[in-house]
Amino acid sequence: QVQLVESGGGLVQPGGSLRLSCVTSGFVFTNYIMKWYRQAPGKERELVASVGRVGRDKRYGDAVKDRFTISRDNHNDRVFLQMSNLKPEDTAVYYCNADLGTENIVYWGQGTQVTVAS
Repeated sequence: QVQLVESGGGLVQPGGSLRLSCVTSGFVFTNYIMKWYRQAPGKERELVASVGRVGRDKRYGDAVKDRFTISRDNHNDRVFLQMSNLKPEDTAVYYCNADLGTENIVYWGQGTQVTVAS
């Protein structure tokens, strides 16, 4: 059974930091590109960051570049999102995503809420 379980969300003040974690199981982790998406109320889901299968190819959305860092632990089948200098516009539900890169095989976590407010 495929599982992606996010944690680490919460309420943080502007300028603060959070680290999201996604623990996975049920699939061959190293075969998948791992991504973080987010969806704010009334907005479409957007890609925040992605990391390639061996952890070297990292890409970021323009809104989070230079503030967020994605990483993965291929020994423990986990992916992380370190978020710094958080802004109110970062408020959203953050989703972990595993993308095989072919045949439209994609898995999603249930999401974790991040709220940035003073």
